[in-house]
Amino acid sequence: MKVIDLRCQSGHRFEGWFGSDDDFLDQNGRGLIECPLCADRVIVRLPSAPRLNLSGAREEAPAPAPAPDVPATLQARWLEMVRHVVANTEDVGERFADEARRIHYGETPERGIRGQASADEREALREEGIEVHPLPFPAAFKDNLQ
Repeated sequence: MKVIDLRCQSGHRFEGWFGSDDDFLDQNGRGLIECPLCADRVIVRLPSAPRLNLSGAREEAPAPAPAPDVPATLQARWLEMVRHVVANTEDVGERFADEARRIHYGETPERGIRGQASADEREALREEGIEVHPLPFPAAFKDNLQ
């Protein structure tokens, strides 16, 4: 199994696990690899240093701890927030605007919901005093948050 460092056009870094370099090239060429954050399918392989285990090599002093990877930390926090939203809200899908209104006007019990709404629908909800926050979910997150 090969672990390959990858990046999408938006600069999101992530790992991919493949049986071989050829598997990676084949899947990437067919557009099967997708950024877990933005669903971009234009993926590039990042250079990585090989790990060499040389027998008889002397053990060196441990390297200093690397500086924190701020983009990776932000990605991890964003994933944590998305998991929290998914775990604590009901997916009402295309009925989002209608269900938000029903909750706002007391026609149904108050609860956290998520779903799809167009820019016009979101603006109309705001004009009615209904607070909404767009949160883009990549397609890969719809059913399975790793």
